[in-house]
Amino acid sequence: MDVIRLKALAKINLGLDVTGCREDGYHFVRMIMQTIHLFDSVQMEKRKEPGIKLTTNIRFLPTDGHNIAYKAARLLMDEFQIREGIWIDIKKCIPVSAGMAGGSTDAAAVLYGMNQMYGLKLSQKQLAKRALALGADVPYCLMRGTALAEGIGEKLSRLPAVPRCPVVVAKPGISVSTKWVYEHLVLDGETKHPDIDQLVADIRMQNLDEIASHMGNILEEVTVREYPVIARIKENLVAHGALNAMMSGSGPTVFALFKERGKAREAADALRASGLARQIYVTTIFNV
Repeated sequence: MDVIRLKALAKINLGLDVTGCREDGYHFVRMIMQTIHLFDSVQMEKRKEPGIKLTTNIRFLPTDGHNIAYKAARLLMDEFQIREGIWIDIKKCIPVSAGMAGGSTDAAAVLYGMNQMYGLKLSQKQLAKRALALGADVPYCLMRGTALAEGIGEKLSRLPAVPRCPVVVAKPGISVSTKWVYEHLVLDGETKHPDIDQLVADIRMQNLDEIASHMGNILEEVTVREYPVIARIKENLVAHGALNAMMSGSGPTVFALFKERGKAREAADALRASGLARQIYVTTIFNV
């Protein structure tokens, strides 16, 4: 196999709770992760010239060792002493710095692609172990679907598939530092934690209305305080028929669940007219 083309899927967090912090700065989390049908296109091609060549359609993204997808290729090339070169071309569609694991899912795609192209015969569990060295979200991006993530995000438990439904994704014209959000998160007796156990129960019952009503993200208060436009986007989507709307990850992207695609399209059109968001997509839940 000399060429492989892959879809690197985005994720949303239906639930995100933080329960503590480790001495190394990583936080203990409980999250419900869900892939959606919004993706970057990743093409990989073998080259005779040694080394890694990475290209992308986003001019400001690094194309060297500062790019996590580049690091993923380097990790396997070094471990398995791969002497051939590889060209990785990433066409970005997932919003950048948006709380949707855009970089992590590109890295996961590269790990998967390298494993296939070079016949490394690594199992998903073996790939996931290597993925964790790149970032806490990368093992989930290999797994996809609906999952409960615990620890620092690396302990994954498969959950029943969330009912397929339309999703509107909206990113305002700002970027948010995940590090900054976690640094400003206060965990004390006054902190309101989302009910992750209830959300898991709703998913097991396949009740979309209850899933939507129990969505929660502990990081929202931190990010919304700094960027009120996030709350305005949420309000706009709910006013136009969303079952619920919530910030994904550390933000600033907002997603909303709908029952009907027509309603989702109408809500997306209304949000475009408002000028609150720069990137708006109508997509669906993606399950494996």
